[in-house]
Amino acid sequence: MKKARNKFPKGWNEKSIKQLIKHYETQTEDEAVAEDEAAYASTQLTMMAVPVALVPKVQRLITRRAG
Repeated sequence: MKKARNKFPKGWNEKSIKQLIKHYETQTEDEAVAEDEAAYASTQLTMMAVPVALVPKVQRLITRRAG
């Protein structure tokens, strides 16, 4: 039987995923709060609630825009 091959998002690989996991696993609570607050303070991003049923459509729109 063939071993299932991991599929990573474009531009990502196993090393980058492991680095991301390490970042969040070693982050202190204060660092996590600061990171969250910085995200909400950004003038380049907007945080909003999206109904679960619409998430796939929103993801497609973002992908098309970034495309």
